[in-house]
Amino acid sequence: MIELRPFDSLGGANHGWLNAKHHFSFANYYDPSRVHWGDLRVWNDDIIQPGTGFPTHPHSDMEIITYVRKGAISHKDSQGNAGRTGAGDVQVMSAGTGIMHSEYNLEDEPTELFQIWIIPKERGGQPSWGMRPFPKADRAGRFVTLASGFADDADALKIRTDARVVAATLKAGETVEYRLGKDRKGYLVPATGTIEIDGVRINARDGAAISDLDTIMVTAIEDSEIVLVDAS
Repeated sequence: MIELRPFDSLGGANHGWLNAKHHFSFANYYDPSRVHWGDLRVWNDDIIQPGTGFPTHPHSDMEIITYVRKGAISHKDSQGNAGRTGAGDVQVMSAGTGIMHSEYNLEDEPTELFQIWIIPKERGGQPSWGMRPFPKADRAGRFVTLASGFADDADALKIRTDARVVAATLKAGETVEYRLGKDRKGYLVPATGTIEIDGVRINARDGAAISDLDTIMVTAIEDSEIVLVDAS
């Protein structure tokens, strides 16, 4: 089953400095049919203006993955971690028992990103943060695992949950498959381009909630960059 969630149907608000769209209930947006998808709890599509950002605030018991589409985001936290995550890079934060952090766009252009929250398999634990580049050329025509809670995904950033975040870049006409499993939940968003899955057309920044499919077959109608969460 594929449930299409068009970009125009998403919740959200434009705060001037931040234009946020929410695939799931978040902040002042609440839809009882869109609270979570398996352990996937949040997928925010944020555009952050230059020189602005999120002041220091707390998190706990959540795995937070940030996928930067354009520009960069600069991170600082109470564990002493600091770093700049640019377009094509990914950062993860395991909030664990509790962490304070800030995120700012210190660039001269708007920063565009997806922020994804996944419920951890266990509460608590030492907070942690990490970042690494994932060049788009390495994902050409195939899915690459960006973040994972599974030990065999050795090259991915580590998260403390039974989930994977994967991405691919496709040329128009290319098809790629992903083995999901009927007992899993998939949520896919094209960062750019237009794709099709089982006859369902999914445009840039639309969401597709996927269930009861062993294998996802993605065909690019246009050159596309896609991100997929595979969650329990």
